Amino acid sequence: MKLQAIPDIKELDEEGELDPMKEEQSNPSGRITRRYPNKLIINVTNACPVYCRHCQRRRLIGNADKNTSKEDIDISIDFIRNHPAIREVLITGGDALLLNNNRLEYIFNELSQISHVEVIRIGTRVLATLPFRIDEELACLLRKYRVQLSTQFNHACEITPEAVRAIDILVDHGVLVRNQMVLLHNVNDDKYCIQKTNEELHKYRVINYYLFHPKDVKSTKHFQVDISKGLEIMKHLEGRTSGMCKPTYVYNAPGGLGKVPLVPMENIDCTEDRYRFTTWENKIITKDFKH
Repeated sequence: MKLQAIPDIKELDEEGELDPMKEEQSNPSGRITRRYPNKLIINVTNACPVYCRHCQRRRLIGNADKNTSKEDIDISIDFIRNHPAIREVLITGGDALLLNNNRLEYIFNELSQISHVEVIRIGTRVLATLPFRIDEELACLLRKYRVQLSTQFNHACEITPEAVRAIDILVDHGVLVRNQMVLLHNVNDDKYCIQKTNEELHKYRVINYYLFHPKDVKSTKHFQVDISKGLEIMKHLEGRTSGMCKPTYVYNAPGGLGKVPLVPMENIDCTEDRYRFTTWENKIITKDFKH
């Protein structure tokens, strides 16, 4: 999908923000981003196998790839250790799986020794962009520390035989794999494309987790989609595919205010004494209030 990977002259339109999620203002220590009370992100590298043109962190890409220092990682882990409200840690970047296995194990091991950290997740796009990174050794490492994996397939064409091989290795080792798709103009803003992609992921045992509305990142205006298009897609999926093939459509509120689920609302109406529902086949049913 070259539109996601090759620079476009349209990027010279610099409308948007470098940091629409205000991540730089949500950094209490080390390389942490914390926008929620019970979970946070550790950014461990600015390197990726492919530099996606829609990336929300394109501001971090410089003249050289750079991994976060051990000192900053230790500072980040100490912050987590001293804040017992944090139960979930997402290790991301860049692409976290570009770290070598020794560095990954160091991070996993340190976090696993913190009693209040119940979930460790890793964010990566290597399944779609560098599937050969996934091997038995890495899968065993993820299983050892019960690390969950969040990935990003945006189109069925990215689900190559090599990607399926990588998925199979992970899932066969008991690694939970979730997909977080980004809705992108001229890439996947089509109801049949979204349905096909999600059904392919479901077939290969990947959980369809989120469909992200694109963030207002500087120089990515050409990828923007109106929310009405996303709602139309979600409406189409009703009754036409499995519930496991329907991700949650979310809008990331500007300024780091969190995710807002977006749901088509024309299928429910409420009067003083009853609910009125419209099914996926446009049939009307009613249900009385229970007082």
